[in-house]
Amino acid sequence: MTYLDIVNGVLRRIREDEVTSVNNSTYSKMIGDFVNDAKTTVENAWDWSALRTTLTLTTEAGIFNYALVGSQNNIKVLDALNDTSNFFLEYKGSSWFNDKYLNSSTAATGTPSNYSFNGVDANGDTLVDVYPKPNDVYELRFNVVQRTPNLSSDSDTLSVPYLPVLHMAVALAARERGETGGTSTAEYFSIADSFLSDAIALDAARHPEELVWYS
Repeated sequence: MTYLDIVNGVLRRIREDEVTSVNNSTYSKMIGDFVNDAKTTVENAWDWSALRTTLTLTTEAGIFNYALVGSQNNIKVLDALNDTSNFFLEYKGSSWFNDKYLNSSTAATGTPSNYSFNGVDANGDTLVDVYPKPNDVYELRFNVVQRTPNLSSDSDTLSVPYLPVLHMAVALAARERGETGGTSTAEYFSIADSFLSDAIALDAARHPEELVWYS
């Protein structure tokens, strides 16, 4: 469903005329803002299958800091692996990395086996440190949940299920308006929550192992 379709779906449900573009009026632009607010809430509610992707980086000998291009500092790492050497990378905190690189007279070099985050670059992409310092070219793969930028063009489409986004945007619009002629704002939020929980349950069935806690 496109950005324009969702905005019109919200407008119909609050008894407003449809528009031919999200930017038709100040009001339709506000509804578009509510749609993006709802999209962000839904995307953050669960590690959706549709948002899962792989980001790769290729190391250089002697360089330990790299940008995860395209991450835009808006990712959750599910796992990471050294695809060249065929093993998973282990996350370590910044203090551990500081000890290895700053408190040691000579940092070890070799096949990267650990990673940590270290800010963002000028493009807004997440920076990753690896250890040991690479002694060769290695391909590292980060399997992540990548949240998407705000919808902006009429033809932009959602990656996550549209019904929770649509009904949450309706709830936000109803709260702003103060009345909708029949359904209370609290009811609208309850409806949106129901759609969201159903969508999460359906998607979670694809990853049942992620719902099991091991001590």
